[in-house]
Amino acid sequence: MSFGHLLLLRHGETEWSKSGQHTGRTDLPLTEAGERDATLLRPLLTGRSLALVLISPLQRAQETARLAGISGELEPNLLEWDYGAYEGRRTADIRQDLNDPEWTIWRDPIPPGDTPGEQPEEVASRARLVLDRVEPLLLDGQDCALVAHGHMLRILTATWLGLPAVDGRLFALDAGAISTLGYEHEQHVIQGWNTKK
Repeated sequence: MSFGHLLLLRHGETEWSKSGQHTGRTDLPLTEAGERDATLLRPLLTGRSLALVLISPLQRAQETARLAGISGELEPNLLEWDYGAYEGRRTADIRQDLNDPEWTIWRDPIPPGDTPGEQPEEVASRARLVLDRVEPLLLDGQDCALVAHGHMLRILTATWLGLPAVDGRLFALDAGAISTLGYEHEQHVIQGWNTKK
């Protein structure tokens, strides 16, 4: 039996991804470098038949898909993690404010801010809904693609592997990169990670 592949495209660079600011629901455009990186994904996708392409509604994901040469359906469940009070803030600044040099977005609860904020397992619940949509196609041997955001795709990967949402911290994912999830026999695996060019 031949299984399909699930391609994960993280959007290209934005000003906030470049500066290390947590970018959840703020709808930022790509930088020139981000546009270039998204365009460089095109050869990796050319000639590939995709049964389903799901794209986060935020412009940085939509523009990445367009520049990479693919189109698809907007999927709200692929929105980035809602960082609540940490939106737009850098880890170093949060650590200083909390007087906690070991703080990470993965460890402590996310407080509300202008948006309610989400905890990692809430993001994983959305990721499961996306995986439930694509897995029947993958099991039928068809390839699918998701165009979304760094933390969302990391949590989705942890979910695919049967790991807790916070284990997404283990999968560093570059802006403008493509990764591949799939199967070894019936086991969910990572087949490629952080590919560019």
